[in-house]
Amino acid sequence: MLLFALIFLWTPPHFWALALFVKTDYANAGVPMLPVVAGERSTRTQIGLYTLPMVAAAIAPWPLGLTGALYGWSAVLLNAIFLGLVAQVTFRNSVPDDTMAPEKRLFKYSILYLFLMFGALVADRWFA
Repeated sequence: MLLFALIFLWTPPHFWALALFVKTDYANAGVPMLPVVAGERSTRTQIGLYTLPMVAAAIAPWPLGLTGALYGWSAVLLNAIFLGLVAQVTFRNSVPDDTMAPEKRLFKYSILYLFLMFGALVADRWFA
């Protein structure tokens, strides 16, 4: 259930970060992504709001005794980085499309993040 929750809650920040820097393309194609229909400010807020329970779901297996310290400390570190990138996006004002560096960093990291989280889960089992 926690792994499902992690992926479920990871999906909006991941795709909304992408949607922020390709908003014009989505609007031109008539795709109703959140930045197009609700605006950038709302999208940034939602990214922040979805990330908080995502972090809780990602770290929860460790204190619940479902994983060991390797996963736990990896989850803490990876989620701290994710939170830092999300903060840069969430608390940023609207900017032109060509200067979306924080949004692009969050999108790229979110792909690596999910891979590393599941990699840490596997490694935790192998080396436990």
